Amino acid sequence: MGVLVLGTVALDTVKTPKGIRRDIIGGSAAHFSMSARFFTKVSIVACVGEDFPQKNINLLKSKGLDLDSLSVQKGKTFHWQGEYKGDLNTAITLKTELGVLSSFKPNILKKQREIKYVFLANVDPDIQQSLLKNMHSPEIVALDSMNYWIDTKRKSLIRLLKDVDIYLANDKEAISLSQESNLIKAAKSLCRMGPSMVLIKKGEHGSLFYDGKYFFALPAYPAEEVIDPTGAGDTFAGGFMGYLAKCGKVNALTIKNALAYGTVAASFNIEGFGLEAPARLKISDLNNRFSKFKKYASF
Repeated sequence: MGVLVLGTVALDTVKTPKGIRRDIIGGSAAHFSMSARFFTKVSIVACVGEDFPQKNINLLKSKGLDLDSLSVQKGKTFHWQGEYKGDLNTAITLKTELGVLSSFKPNILKKQREIKYVFLANVDPDIQQSLLKNMHSPEIVALDSMNYWIDTKRKSLIRLLKDVDIYLANDKEAISLSQESNLIKAAKSLCRMGPSMVLIKKGEHGSLFYDGKYFFALPAYPAEEVIDPTGAGDTFAGGFMGYLAKCGKVNALTIKNALAYGTVAASFNIEGFGLEAPARLKISDLNNRFSKFKKYASF
C-alpha cells in the first residue's frame, strides 16, 4: 500500500547518562521510516543541507526507503542538540538550528500523490497543510505535532485537525491542545476537533487509543536499559502506520496489533543512540518481541 511521510531528516547531538553522540542522523521522518519500512514502502518528504553526509544518505537508501522527495538544498541541515538527565522521558533542548528547514517547501512526485497512507510528522502545520493539499484522496492521514506549534500556530493546527483521520500526541501535548486535565477527556475533546481517532503516547507508561467508541490502552514494553529515547515517539508512529498500511484496513484488531508493533519498535529504538538500534534491526527480531509483548500485555 505504501506510506508517505513528511517530516525532518536532521543531524542530532544527544547527551544521555550513557554517553554523547554528535551529528548523528535524527529527525521525525528518519525515525518514523526506520520502523515503517518493515511493513510497507516508505517515501520520505524532507530536506537536508549540503553538509548532510553522503554516508547518511547511503544508510537510508540501504534500508529500502524512497528518497526521491528528500531534497538537498544550499545551506545547513536542521540540527537539534539535547540532553537527558534524571527524567529520560523529557529532553532538555540546548540548541535548535533550523537551517534549510526554515525555507522548506515540500515538493513531491506525481506518482507519490497517489499514496493512500500519509503521515504528517512534526513540522510547521502550514507546511503539513500544503503537502496534504497535493495528495489525491488519501485513505488515512495521520498527524503529529509538538508543544511549540500548539503554542505558536494553534489556529493553523486546529484547522488541519479537521482534515486528518488520526491525531497522535504525547500526554502533555494532548492536555495542552485540548485544555483538559484528564487524558480520557482530552482524547474525546481532540476527536471533536476533527480526527476520528486519537492516539496518546505516554512514554514509559504506554499508549491510549480512542476512536469515538472504543478505548484501547497498552503498556510500554518493559525495558531493562534506556540508552537514548530520542525519536521513540516517531518510531512508535512508524510501526503503527506501517502496519495499518500493510493491512489496508482499520478495525479493532488491526489497531491493537498496530499499537503493539509501534510499542515494540519504540522499545528497540531506545536501545541505542539515534538510528543505531533500528538500523541493525531485523523483521524476525521485531516479530519475536511482538509475540512476547502480546503475552505480556494479555491481548
